[in-house]
Amino acid sequence: MFNVIILGIASFLTDISTEMVYPLIPFFLTVKLSAGPAILGLIEGVAESSASILKVFSGYFSDKLGKRKPIAIIGYASSTFGKFFLYLANGWGMVFFSRLVDRIGKGIRTAPRDALIADSTPADKRGMSYGLHRAMDTLGAAVGVFFAYLLIKTNMTNYSRIFLFSLVPALLAVVVLYFVKEQAQKLWRQRDKIRLDWKRLPRNLRLFLVVVFIFALGNSSNQFLMLRAKNIGYSIPTVLLLYLFYNIVYGILSFPIGKLSDKIGRKTILVIGYLIYGVVYLGFAVVGKSAHLWLLFGTYGFYSAFTEGIEKAFVSDIAPQELRGTLIGLHATLVGIGLLPASLIAGGLWQFFGASAPFYFGGILGVFASIGLFLVI
Repeated sequence: MFNVIILGIASFLTDISTEMVYPLIPFFLTVKLSAGPAILGLIEGVAESSASILKVFSGYFSDKLGKRKPIAIIGYASSTFGKFFLYLANGWGMVFFSRLVDRIGKGIRTAPRDALIADSTPADKRGMSYGLHRAMDTLGAAVGVFFAYLLIKTNMTNYSRIFLFSLVPALLAVVVLYFVKEQAQKLWRQRDKIRLDWKRLPRNLRLFLVVVFIFALGNSSNQFLMLRAKNIGYSIPTVLLLYLFYNIVYGILSFPIGKLSDKIGRKTILVIGYLIYGVVYLGFAVVGKSAHLWLLFGTYGFYSAFTEGIEKAFVSDIAPQELRGTLIGLHATLVGIGLLPASLIAGGLWQFFGASAPFYFGGILGVFASIGLFLVI
C-alpha cells in the first residue's frame, strides 16, 4: 500500500499541474489564438492517440526489463517538459507540439505505474487500490481546476503565466517518485519468453478490449464538454466551476466504487458506467437550460468513477502475470487510438452539423458499449 500512496501523491501533484491548464486550452485556442473546434479536435485527437501507442510498448518494456519505476519517472518528466512549451506558445502549432510531448509522457508512464500498483496489491484489494489512486489523482485535478478558477477570477487573462505556474507541482511529482520501492518479481526471471499473442489471450480479455475500443470511438476529449458549456452561455470562470464539480464527484466516488467492484465484480460496475456515459452525452446533446449542466457534469463524474480505475483492475485480474504491464498498456493504447477518430469526428460534427451532433454520436455509442459488454463478457 506504501507504493500506492506514493504513486497517488505523484499523480495528485501531476494532476494539479495538468488541470491548471487543460480546461483553459479550448478557450486559449478559440479566443486567444482564433482556432476553431476542428483544430481543437485535431490537436487533442492526434496528441492523445499518437502518445497512446507508446503505452503498450512502455508496459512491454517494463515487463521485459523487470523495471517499472525508471520508466514511470521518465514519463512524468516528459509531461513536465511538454508544459513548458505551452508556456511559450503563440500559435496553435506550438500548442499542438506541447500537448503531443505532454501526452507522450503520459503514454510512457501510464502502464508501468498501473502495473506497479497491481504488483504492490493483493488481488482481492486491487479495485480498492486503483480506486484510491484515482481518488488522489482526481483530488489533484480538482485542486488544479480550482487554482485555474482563482487565477482567472482575479482577472489574470495572461494564460501563459498560469501555464508557467503549473510547472511547479509537475516538478514536485517527479521528485516524489524517487521514494517508490520497487521489488524484483519472480515473473521477471522468465522475461526472455515474454511475447504478446492475441489468440492466446483469455477470451474475456479479448472481448473486453474490443468493446473498449468501439466505445472509445465515441469518447471524445472532455474539452468538448467545456466548449459546450460556454456555447450554451456560461462564462469561462463558471465553466471551470462546472469542471471542478465533475472532478469532486469523480474523486469522492472513485475509492468506494473501486472497493465495491472487489465485492460484486468489475463487469456490473462497468456496464453501469458505460450506460451512464451514454445517457449523459445524450443529455449534453439536448440540454437547453444552462442550469441543467450542473446535473450533467456531476453525473459525468459518476461515469468516470465507474470506469477509469475499474477498467485497469479488470485487465489486471484477467491478464497473465508475466504480461500484466504489456496488457495494461495495450488497454490504454486502444483507448488512446480511439481518441483520434473520436475527437476528429466530434470536431467535424460540431463544425458542420452543430454543437449537439457530437454528443448524439457519443451517447449512442456509449449505450451500445454498455449493452455489448453485458452480452459478450
